Amino acid sequence: MTLSAAPFHADLSEGPADSRAWWVQASDGLRLRVAHFPSAGAAGTVLLFPGRTEYVEKYGRTAQILCAAGYHVIAIDWRGQGIAERMLPEPRTGHVHVFEDYQKDVAALMSAARTLELPQPYHMIAHSMGGCIGLRAVMEGLPVRSCVFTGPMWGIRMASPTRPAAWALSWGGSKMGLGHLFAPGTGTDSYVATGVFDDNTLTTDPEMWDYMRRQVLARPELQLGGPSLNWLHEALAECRTLARRPAPALPCTCYTGTHERIVDIPRIEARMAGWPGGRLDMIEGAEHEIMMEAPHIRDRVHAEMIDQFNRTGTAPQALRA
Repeated sequence: MTLSAAPFHADLSEGPADSRAWWVQASDGLRLRVAHFPSAGAAGTVLLFPGRTEYVEKYGRTAQILCAAGYHVIAIDWRGQGIAERMLPEPRTGHVHVFEDYQKDVAALMSAARTLELPQPYHMIAHSMGGCIGLRAVMEGLPVRSCVFTGPMWGIRMASPTRPAAWALSWGGSKMGLGHLFAPGTGTDSYVATGVFDDNTLTTDPEMWDYMRRQVLARPELQLGGPSLNWLHEALAECRTLARRPAPALPCTCYTGTHERIVDIPRIEARMAGWPGGRLDMIEGAEHEIMMEAPHIRDRVHAEMIDQFNRTGTAPQALRA
């Protein structure tokens, strides 16, 4: 794969020195951005799958911790967000044609990791929408030794009476050529850019809220608004499809806050109950952004992630599960 230099806002990211971003191309021609956070003498590489609306700079602080522990980190701007190629004339619409298209982005990320000669073993951290993308990826053989999910989108939280309407509206809108329109109740506004800290659904830590807010206010091109009707239909369908498939025999830890208000906790509990060797950690008082929660939460979670990577990275492949 050919890599060309892409913009990277190191001052906003606060990650390791010498972090760089690169343009890559998916198999369908879309231009994506990957970021490499380097670590001298690394023992492996962490593949970081961001959530919906996110971008590579957002994980600079997490990358700093992982790199200090001896791991390279490579992250991606998924199609339609960050400064990857946007999908619609209204650039702040979160959109995808088919949810499995994100697997083309995963393939591009892996090609970039090989081009950069990032060392194995690989491990994965996948957050929110990235958790849905990452679940399919590991089910289909992503070559990682272990995986961590935080607030994974294995179902979208909504009131029971609302769910049939969401299915009908998103399916009907797509069939009628209106799939590009925003899902009801959403629009161009970025949640972090326009919201306030009090009772936000992402973090209980005001300093981390300010960190995220600084980034999108300083670089408005990173902002993303609500999802399209087509994205909503595709996401609901993908969650349903994956729920019917067995989990891989792969070491896995999943972190979810007890105050989670974005993704569907019962779906997470059901998935982890059937994951061979998997562990679900429900973190008391935490919101959606586990890696950007209060210091006592994120410090523990980062330490446990690193411990898992160290243990599974040195285990023989045949004994991973």
